[in-house]
Amino acid sequence: MGRSRGGLTSKIHVVVDALGYPLRFELTAGQQHDSVSGYALLQNLELTGRTVIADRGYDMNKILELIENQKAIAVIPSRRHRKVQRSCDWWLYKERHLVELLFNRLKHYRRIATRYDKLACTFMARSTSYVILRIRRVGATKYRAGFAATPQANPPSLPDGRRV
Repeated sequence: MGRSRGGLTSKIHVVVDALGYPLRFELTAGQQHDSVSGYALLQNLELTGRTVIADRGYDMNKILELIENQKAIAVIPSRRHRKVQRSCDWWLYKERHLVELLFNRLKHYRRIATRYDKLACTFMARSTSYVILRIRRVGATKYRAGFAATPQANPPSLPDGRRV
């Protein structure tokens, strides 16, 4: 948990698959920049042949090199301070609105929105359980969070039959 002028703060970073199912959660202190945890989350994933969609906060050379080295496509708009602005597929980037839906749905749970839990482990356990409940309730509704990957021709399957 981070400390700032506003009090104790934290951020949730989530990686999801093409169907919107969360693959990884990470909780960081509120003052930590998004790109630091974004790099750590993407580093352990197989991104070959996929499209990674993220917001401007994740526009960092290290992340872009990681995505390029794994032969994936980055759909991350350039931050305004960059001297050379990269092009971005804005139609594909619009799929990121589904990312915000997950966080919006999470905030419907008062305990998550107001951060009642003081320990990071209990907060993450509560967040994870709400996401699982939401997936079961909604079923196959598409929603994504954090990073989103587009479906591939022959995506691998999980043991329970869901596609990655």
